[in-house]
Amino acid sequence: MSEIVFGIHAVEVLLKRNSGAIQQIYVQNNRRDQRLHKLIKLAQNKAVKVVQKSREELDELTEQRHQGVIAQCGSLKKSSYHEKQIPELLQKIDGDPFILILDGVTDPHNLGACLRSADAAGVHMVIAPKDNATGITDVTRKVACGAAEAIPFIMVTNLVRTMKLLQEQGIWFYGTAGEAQHDIYQSDLAGPIAIVMGAEGDGMRRLTKETCDHLIKIPMAGEVSSLNVSVATGVTLFEVVRQRS
Repeated sequence: MSEIVFGIHAVEVLLKRNSGAIQQIYVQNNRRDQRLHKLIKLAQNKAVKVVQKSREELDELTEQRHQGVIAQCGSLKKSSYHEKQIPELLQKIDGDPFILILDGVTDPHNLGACLRSADAAGVHMVIAPKDNATGITDVTRKVACGAAEAIPFIMVTNLVRTMKLLQEQGIWFYGTAGEAQHDIYQSDLAGPIAIVMGAEGDGMRRLTKETCDHLIKIPMAGEVSSLNVSVATGVTLFEVVRQRS
């Protein structure tokens, strides 16, 4: 079964990382700009067929904003792993584990942005519950800009059970919550760590919050009481990066 990846940057990253999965690339026939020219040249260098199509024909392939570029793919390399593979993934980590937990993110745009930040920050794996959460979709891939194919993403049946198993491996869990007493800049975020981000609007579920070793928050100076989950994820992850460096 074929899949599609759309958007200039997402297709460009796929060409660089996994061009063998691309069957052909469709580009809008009346679009002329430097970014598209660069992508077509890259496709030619990778021996990937490029086909000109009208805007209307591209719109029939996806309802999303495709930017005039769609890659038709065979079997894409999956970043998704089974939860039983978590111990194996941990053994492959060189240094202290750095894990991101997303407790019920339902918007594929937000998931894609979280994966992109996680990949950039050097997170070793991203874990989410199977219930009331989005998995990797074509929209997620576009927003993630290649991170959806690069970083292990595991959806687990019981998030709290998985957290407890990781705690037994010496990993400390820091959950983000507005009522936390300490902010991310006052907390020691070095060492083996998992950052837990809650769902859009609702935050972490009660049992998830109770399982965390510590609660932390991002200090807010303005009138806005909270940040979008993907923005908050990026801020928190890169404070971990700062402390680790």
